[in-house]
Amino acid sequence: MTDPRAPAGSRFCLLPDMALDCGAVLPAPVLAYESWGRLAPSGDNAILVTHGFTSSAHAAGEAGDGWWDGLIGPGRAIDTDRHFVVASNMLGSCWGSTGPTSLDPRTGRPYGPDFPLVSTRDMVRAQRALLDSLGVTRLVAVAGPSFGGILAFQWAVEFPDFMAGIIPVVGAPRTPPSALEQVGSSVLRFWSDPNWHGGRYAEHGGLEATMVSLWAETLRLYGLKEVLEARIPDPAAREPALLAAAEMGRHFDANAFIRLGLAASHFDVEPLFPRIRAKVLYSLCPSDRVFPATLAPEVMGRLAAAGVDARYFELESDFGHLAFREDASKLAAPVSEFLLGLAAGAKAP
Repeated sequence: MTDPRAPAGSRFCLLPDMALDCGAVLPAPVLAYESWGRLAPSGDNAILVTHGFTSSAHAAGEAGDGWWDGLIGPGRAIDTDRHFVVASNMLGSCWGSTGPTSLDPRTGRPYGPDFPLVSTRDMVRAQRALLDSLGVTRLVAVAGPSFGGILAFQWAVEFPDFMAGIIPVVGAPRTPPSALEQVGSSVLRFWSDPNWHGGRYAEHGGLEATMVSLWAETLRLYGLKEVLEARIPDPAAREPALLAAAEMGRHFDANAFIRLGLAASHFDVEPLFPRIRAKVLYSLCPSDRVFPATLAPEVMGRLAAAGVDARYFELESDFGHLAFREDASKLAAPVSEFLLGLAAGAKAP
């Protein structure tokens, strides 16, 4: 089982037919995933890594091209010598998991705009089915940035006894207006493209120019301009570098973008905080314009009021929403300390 959009090295898990929150049944969905390290015979040394909005399961790699290489690997904060680390491409995405680009077995053609609405609950339930199939009996933690942080919070309220801790980074338990505005303006861009045709754009010339332009705007919002300023001394070379990075937009599916955006727009687990049993390490970045650090006091106050054992780490960085990747080294010590604390707590009588 393969998918041409999935990163090289992906593996694929075929799940049973899945009843979604919207009432539809998704026949035999597939999750693309990658894993590192070994699962203990007891099945309880696993860490689930959840990815950002338009990212994939390729969180780490020998070539150093994973989006969280700074944290995942032998001897690193998320230590693959000690932990079995699993990253799955979320349901509804387009990097190998079942989503709008997948073939609908009932019609033999891509789902496109007919792909059913998926919720964050659907996404974590699919991930739970994947972990069950791999023999994972309990998670040490769920960790992830951006949309991955959203899913970490969803995990904590959906399966409160299945993990010891969660590590949401540059994410939130409720999608903030700043992130919703980005999604809403992007959707309007798709709808106004003359090739949109109700979402069947692939049959009418595609949306490549719109997607690349959108990607460039998004990368600027996320902080890539600041990243390039720190990396490239020549100012004249920075804009071409940003536009080159934006070329990745050609490969992302607009219908998947909309489905994931809708899932985020309906996300709010703050009223469910009393369900949380896991310890929480929460981290935001002051320069982030998508999930601003000003969210922290309210979130931490609500967690405390619900009796949740939570701590906060401010990720000081000039790189905004990309700080989780570009300054991952600053996360290493608090994440390592947090995971060691979870291990010590598990061994306590």
